[in-house]
Amino acid sequence: MDLGFLLHAIIPSVDSAAILITFLTYLAIAGSILPGKVVPGAVLQDGTRLHYRCNGLFALTLLVALLGFGAYMNFISATVISDRGFELLSTTFIFSVLVTSALYVAGCRSRNKSSSLKPHVTGNLIHDWWFGIQLNPQFMAIDLKFFFVRAGMMGWLLINLSVLAKSIQDGTLCRSMILYQLFCAAYILDYFIYEEYMTSTWDIIAERLGFMLVFGDLVWIPFTFSIQGWWLLHNQVELPTATVIANCIIFLIGYMVFRGANKQKHVFKKNPKIHIWGKPPKVIGGKLLASGYWGMARHCNYLGDLLLALSFSLPCGTRYFSSSYYSAFIIHHSKFHMQTISITRVKLFLQFTGSILLSNLSCNSTNMERKKR
Repeated sequence: MDLGFLLHAIIPSVDSAAILITFLTYLAIAGSILPGKVVPGAVLQDGTRLHYRCNGLFALTLLVALLGFGAYMNFISATVISDRGFELLSTTFIFSVLVTSALYVAGCRSRNKSSSLKPHVTGNLIHDWWFGIQLNPQFMAIDLKFFFVRAGMMGWLLINLSVLAKSIQDGTLCRSMILYQLFCAAYILDYFIYEEYMTSTWDIIAERLGFMLVFGDLVWIPFTFSIQGWWLLHNQVELPTATVIANCIIFLIGYMVFRGANKQKHVFKKNPKIHIWGKPPKVIGGKLLASGYWGMARHCNYLGDLLLALSFSLPCGTRYFSSSYYSAFIIHHSKFHMQTISITRVKLFLQFTGSILLSNLSCNSTNMERKKR
């Protein structure tokens, strides 16, 4: 790729800014007025809880329908995103920096004492800017943390659909591209079908909103997770039928583990007495679930994510960036949590891992006894 072209392509344009602003404006309006299930969030330290309108699937379906109609009527180009990929990337990155800076200033000036908006200022500018100051900052009654995650997931699908349209237009559509598109679309739709599960995740209930989350939601998710599609747009990979079947099996297993583990965690947080796999849940310290998938490993949901990321990358042949990223992410995430959780939770974690180890040893011993018989 020519360096001059690349430098020109990454410079934000009026069109790319208009696309981003229109997209975010639509999400803000649709999220506020479209019907959807209102889900109570986790109880915060001061006893309050936020409520989230989970109408993302409705908003996404309506948006895709409007864009599809607009492309059919030639009001807009179906390849408008894929034609301006680098421009949109740089525009969104700059927007993320500006939003984070505004959040930092607003947080420092805040005198609010509620758990959602109470400022947590360490005095280290870089730390506070990166990790955020407030837990749940809002803009015009919109919870920004929940809003940005939704924008990132929808943006990922819109980028993929535009890349797909570009592939059809250029006559380069192949089996690998179709496979990648189907897997990603299924994953994204699943997210919005179970959008309420997001309200019980660590990012929503514990992480403050700083550049790490803003950039991760608005830039990293849509533009990095779509790399395989961009690559397949210019590189055709013909997969044999056996490889396609194996890829589908990996996706299905990954989805089963990912969705099953996350569902168990969510329903347990809502009702700690609910049965897991037909049995009363085993709980460590009254907080940590040690039944079902969570009785097999510390983070089975990450294992499912790894398999899903692998299935997204396998259509590209030997390019496993997505799964490599997830591996690095999990290692970093584990270290970060161990540094931030309290001594009490460390003790609970040690009990939890000990319980899993004993459970696995017990299962192995039982299996060995059966074989001897």
